[in-house]
Amino acid sequence: MCRSIKTLRPPVLPDEATDDEIRAAALQYVRKVSGFRAPAVHNREVFDEAVEAVARATAELLAGLEVRGRSARGAG
Repeated sequence: MCRSIKTLRPPVLPDEATDDEIRAAALQYVRKVSGFRAPAVHNREVFDEAVEAVARATAELLAGLEVRGRSARGAG
């Protein structure tokens, strides 16, 4: 879908994904889905809320994944 979004889990990413990496992926996703690189002022709030929601969902996904017997976010 969006080739600039990189995989954020081991073994592709050797260490735990940072909050900045998670947010960058969320931003790329929202940009792709909305069709806006930078939303107009009247769309900024909903755009930013979507980025934060996607970032939260991504962090939850990574925290719950098990990769080769361990958590993708390092707890295991």
